Amino acid sequence: MGEYLLPIVIGVAIGLAIGYIVAKVLERSNANKLIRNTKKEALSIIKEAKIDATALKKDKILQAKEKFIELKSEHEKVILSRDKKMADAEKRIRDKESQVSQLLDKNKKIGSTLEHKEQDFDTKIEYMERKNEEIEKLHKKQVENLEVISGLSAEDAKRDLVESLKEKAQIDAMAFIQEKQEEAKLTADQEARKVILNTIQRVGVEQTVENCVSVFNIESDDVKGRIIGREGRNIRALEAATGVEIIVDDTPEAIILSCFDPVRREIARLALHKLVTDGRIHPARIEEVVKKTEKQINQEIIEVGKRTVIDLGVHGLRPELIKVIGRMKYRSSYGQNLLQHSREVANLCGVMAAELGLDAKAAKRAGLLHDIGKVPDTESELPHALLGMQWAEKYGEKPIICNAIGAHHDEIEMKSLIAPIVQVCDAISGARPGARRQVLDSYIQRLKDLEDVAFGFTGVQKAYAIQAGRELRVIVDCEKVSDAKASELSFNITNKIQTEMTYPGQVRVTVIRETRAVNIAK
Repeated sequence: MGEYLLPIVIGVAIGLAIGYIVAKVLERSNANKLIRNTKKEALSIIKEAKIDATALKKDKILQAKEKFIELKSEHEKVILSRDKKMADAEKRIRDKESQVSQLLDKNKKIGSTLEHKEQDFDTKIEYMERKNEEIEKLHKKQVENLEVISGLSAEDAKRDLVESLKEKAQIDAMAFIQEKQEEAKLTADQEARKVILNTIQRVGVEQTVENCVSVFNIESDDVKGRIIGREGRNIRALEAATGVEIIVDDTPEAIILSCFDPVRREIARLALHKLVTDGRIHPARIEEVVKKTEKQINQEIIEVGKRTVIDLGVHGLRPELIKVIGRMKYRSSYGQNLLQHSREVANLCGVMAAELGLDAKAAKRAGLLHDIGKVPDTESELPHALLGMQWAEKYGEKPIICNAIGAHHDEIEMKSLIAPIVQVCDAISGARPGARRQVLDSYIQRLKDLEDVAFGFTGVQKAYAIQAGRELRVIVDCEKVSDAKASELSFNITNKIQTEMTYPGQVRVTVIRETRAVNIAK
C-alpha cells in the first residue's frame, strides 16, 4: 500500500510545482502586458497634451496678434483724428489770417477815401458857415425894419400871436373832442353789443356742473360682498391704491365712488369695472389692475389732447402742451369742466377776432391755452394766469399768445388786441347761468391743502383726503417709518392741521404702514 502512495504523492507534488510555475509565468506575462498598456496610454496622453498645448499656444498667439492689431488700429484712428483736428485748426488759422489781411487792406483803402472826403467836408462846412453869417445879417436887418414899422419888438409880436392861436386851438380842440367822444360812445356801444351777441349766438354749448361722486352700477348686490372681501381687505386695498373713498350702502345695484380728483375717480371706476368683469378680486390683483388703468388713463389724456387741437384747428403745439390740454378733461373750475370751458373760449375768441378783423387762429390758440395754469403737476404760489404764461413761454409760444394768457385776469398789462378778447370770452363762458358753482373750488382747495400737509413729512408715499375732508389717510414707507414713528407721525400731522388750517368739524388722520415679503418662484 505504501508503495502505491509514494508515486502518487510525488506526482501530486510535481503537479503542484508545475501549476505554481505556470501561474507565476502567467502572472508575470499579465503584469508585463499591463505595464505595456499603461506605457502606451501614458504616451498617448502625453502626445495629446503636447498637441493641445501647441494648439492653445497658437490660439493665444493669434489672440495676442488680433489684440495687437486692434490696439494698433485704434491708436492709428486716434492719431488720424488728432492729425485731422490739427489740419482743420491750421486751415481755420490760415483762413482767419487771410480774412485779417483782407480787412487790413480794405481798412487802408477806406482810410484814404475818408481822408479825401474829410477834406471836402471841411471846405463845405466853411462855405456853409459863411453863408449862415450872411443870412443872419440879412434877417437882423429885416427884423429891425419890421420893428420900426409896427412899433413892437419881435418878442412881443411873437407872444401875442402865440396866445391868440393857442386860445382858438383850445376852443376848436375841445369842441372836436367832445363831438368825437359822443359819436364814439354811441358807435362803440352798438358795435360791441353786435359783436358779442353774434359771437354768443354762433357758439352755443351745453353747460353741466361736475360733482365729486361717481355711481358704479352693478348687476346684483352679490357683487358688493366680493368687492368688500374678507374682513374688508379688498375694499381697503382698492381705496389705498386709488385714493378714492368707496361707499357700499343699501343703494340697490350701485356703489358710490367719492373723490375730489376726477382722475383718481375715473381710475377707480375703470379698475372696478375690470375687476368685476374678470371676477378675480383680491389685493394683489387690485394693485395690478389699478397700475394698468393708470397707464391707460395717461394714454387717453394724450389722445384727448390730440383730438382737441385737431378739432379746433390749432397746429404746432408742443407735446407737453397737448398733454396738459388732455388733462383738462379731468379738471373742473368752479364745477365747470375745464376742457369744455377752454374749447368754448377758443371758439368764442375765433369768432370774435374774425368779426373784428383780427387774427382768428392766434385768438383761438390763446383761448384754448388761457387756463393751462389750472392743471399743474405740482402746487405753485403763482396765479394760474401767470403760471400758464410761464409754461407757454417755456414751450415756445409766441409773445402775443403768452401775453394774452397772462393778462386775462389783469395780472399783467395787455399788449395786443387778442388779450382783451380772451378776457371777454372767458367771462362770457363762465358767466352763463348754471355754468359754474363757486363753492366747489374752495372745497377742492381745502382737500388739496390737507394732502399737502401730509406730504410735508418725510417717509410719506401717498396721502388721500376722503369723506369730504373728514379723514386723511397717509401711506408711509415701511423702511423709513417704524411702528412707533407711525404713531408719532399721525400726532404731528394732526397738530399741524390744527395750527395751520381752518376747517369745519373734525379731521381723522390715519397712518397706514404695511410690510410685505415678496418672492418669485421660477
